[in-house]
Amino acid sequence: MTSSFETLLPGTERALLHRIAVAQREGRAPSFAAGVVRDGRTVWSGSRTGGDGHAPDAETQYRIGSITKVFTAVLVMRLRDEGLIGLEDPLEKHLPGTGVGEVTIAQLLGHGSGLAAESPAPWWERTPGTTRPELADVLGERPSVHPAGRLFHYSNPGYTLLGSLVEAVRGVSWEEALRTGILEPLGLGRTTVRPVAPAADGWAVHPWADVMMPEPAEDLGIMAPAGQLWSTVGDLCRFAAFLAEGDDRVLSRASVEEMRVPSVPPAAGDPDGGYGLGLQLLRRDGRTLVGHTGSLPGFVATLWVSVEDGLAAVCLANATSGPLPSLVAADLVLIVAEAEPRLPEPWRPLPETEVDAELLALTGPWYWGTYAYGLRVGAGRGVTLEPLKGVGRRASFRALPEGGWIGLDGYYQGETLRVVRRPDGSVSHLDLGSFVFTREPYEQGDAVPGGVDEAGWRGL
Repeated sequence: MTSSFETLLPGTERALLHRIAVAQREGRAPSFAAGVVRDGRTVWSGSRTGGDGHAPDAETQYRIGSITKVFTAVLVMRLRDEGLIGLEDPLEKHLPGTGVGEVTIAQLLGHGSGLAAESPAPWWERTPGTTRPELADVLGERPSVHPAGRLFHYSNPGYTLLGSLVEAVRGVSWEEALRTGILEPLGLGRTTVRPVAPAADGWAVHPWADVMMPEPAEDLGIMAPAGQLWSTVGDLCRFAAFLAEGDDRVLSRASVEEMRVPSVPPAAGDPDGGYGLGLQLLRRDGRTLVGHTGSLPGFVATLWVSVEDGLAAVCLANATSGPLPSLVAADLVLIVAEAEPRLPEPWRPLPETEVDAELLALTGPWYWGTYAYGLRVGAGRGVTLEPLKGVGRRASFRALPEGGWIGLDGYYQGETLRVVRRPDGSVSHLDLGSFVFTREPYEQGDAVPGGVDEAGWRGL
C-alpha cells in the first residue's frame, strides 16, 4: 500500500491558495471555493471571497450544473449492473413513446445519440421546469440533429431522457433514486436537489464594470437530471474519491473504470477532449483527467480526477462567467502532483500460492515475425506482453478461468491470448487474436503462417 500523508506541505498549500486567489480576482467571482483529494482523502480546502463577513467553506453549497450528469450516469450504470437494462438496449425498450428511434442507452450516456444540444425555447436554464412538463416539451418537434452513433454532440435533453429512464425502471423519482443509490451510501449529506443553507447566491458580474446582478435559481423540473444539483467542496471531494476507486455500495471499481473509457470520437477541433459514459475526459500536461464541468446562471463548477496520480480537485464559483474552474482545477492537480509526486507501490514478490512452474516457463522473449516481445507474469496469474525495443503494442492481460488471458488495454483490449501446444504437450506458440508468437524468429518447423523459407537465414 502506498504511504499516505494526511496533510500537504506548507509550500504546496500556499501554492494552491495562491492559484485560487488569482482565479477569484482575475475571474471577478463573488466567491471561489476549492478542495484537493489525495488517495481518497480530502487534504486541502480553501476559498476566497469579495464580500465582507463569513467566507465560504467546504460545507457551503453551490449549484454544480452539469456535474449532475455524472450522478445520473452512475444511476444508469447501477441499473445495468443489476441486470435491469443493457447499455446497448434502445431507450424505447424501457421508455417507449419518446420518438427518438433506435438511440441506445450507451449513446445517450456518451452524447453520441445525435439529439439536439438544448430543449426548444425559452432558454431552459433561466425558466421554471413547469414550462416543459413532459418529455415531448423537452425534445421538441425535431429531437435529432445528427445520425445516432456517428459523432459527439453534447445533449442536455439526452440526460433528461436518462433521468426518466431511471424513474421508469426503478419505479421511484429520480430524486429518490439519487438519494438512496448514491447520496446516502457515500455520505453526501450536503448534496441536494434544492439549496439548503448555507448556500451561495448566484450572480451575474457586469463584463465592463465591477457591479453585479442576481441570477434566478429555477427548479428545472423534468430536466433536473441534466443539471439541477447543489453541492459543496466537501461532498464533491468525497464523490471524486468514489470516481477514482469505485465503491461496491454504489458502483464497482470495474464499472467506474468502464465509465472512463472514451465512447465516441472527440468533437472536431478538440483533440485533447473526449467523453466516456457520463464522464468528460481531458488530456492536460501529459495527464488524463476525468470528471465534469458544470454551469448554470450564477454558477460554474469543475471536478477533475487524475487516477494515475491519486489526485482530484474541485472548484466552485458563484458567477455566471469569468472564473475558469476547469483550468483552475486542472492546475490544482498539477501543483500537488509536481510538488509532492505520488510514491510508487513497493515491489513485492508473488505469494507462494501464485507461483506456477508452467507459467514461469512462458516468461521471457517471444517473436512476432522478427519483432521481439517479452512476457512477464504479474499478480493473479496476469501477464504483460511488451516490445523489447522500439515502438510496439504493449498490453496487459487478465487470466481467464477456462485458461488463457483477456486483453485489458491498448490494441489487444478484449482479445484472447492463449498457449498452443503440440501433440506431445510441449508449447508450440502463443496465439493472440490469430497473431503467432514463437520462441525464435522464423525457426524451421515453427507454426509460422505462410511457412518458413527452407534455405533459412542468409547473407546478401
